[in-house]
Amino acid sequence: MASSATTCSSVLHLLHNDTSTSSLLSSKGMHLRSSSLSLLSPRRTSSPSPMIQFSPKGFGSGSTNPLFVATTEKKKSPFQTEAVRQLTGSVTKTEGFRFAIVIAKFNEIVTRPLMEGALDTFQKYSVREEDVDVVWVPGCFEIGLVAEKLGKSGKYNGIVCIGAVVRGDTTHYEEVANSTASGVLSAGFNSGVPCIFGVLTCENMDQALNRAGGKVGNKGSEAALTAIEMASLFGYHLKE
Repeated sequence: MASSATTCSSVLHLLHNDTSTSSLLSSKGMHLRSSSLSLLSPRRTSSPSPMIQFSPKGFGSGSTNPLFVATTEKKKSPFQTEAVRQLTGSVTKTEGFRFAIVIAKFNEIVTRPLMEGALDTFQKYSVREEDVDVVWVPGCFEIGLVAEKLGKSGKYNGIVCIGAVVRGDTTHYEEVANSTASGVLSAGFNSGVPCIFGVLTCENMDQALNRAGGKVGNKGSEAALTAIEMASLFGYHLKE
């Protein structure tokens, strides 16, 4: 075992020092094919290096080097972003805009703070008090119908829909929540006036109060700000 290790070590040492490899192999009773020896030997000669040359010209006339990936020049896209008009609503240009708030009496402990948040936001963004009308309805189910009626009147640039649906022990919650959302959406489509969904759909009363001026903020205020931005978008950019 020691003799074999010594022989292998000697062979490797001689290979690296470019000595007479073949004579050593013969003395140890070992033989290698000349072709294999030529690949192992690092002997430097005047002949070209056996290393593969990566060239985009390929390995021969008319051939393509499969190991070379040519970089292609990035073509300029015909789509020029500088020429695209980007339209957005403004929350600073509110002069001349009129708004309505449709609010449900049901769960008034929640809906009234939502309305106050909306009125406060309108005031902060320079909407005059006389340009905001508040319409009370019995519950959330009636919001969509009244919102559509107000939208079709042509008096308003945006309508904020406020209500609160809190989950109970029956499936009544899902029916009212889904119908209210569909009603507000249809009101906007049918009237052509932005109808903003400011109806809370919560698991319990604590969640609702937290979103009516509590820990999570005031969703009525957010709905009013959305109404201002949409009214501006429609009024300045999406006129018929």
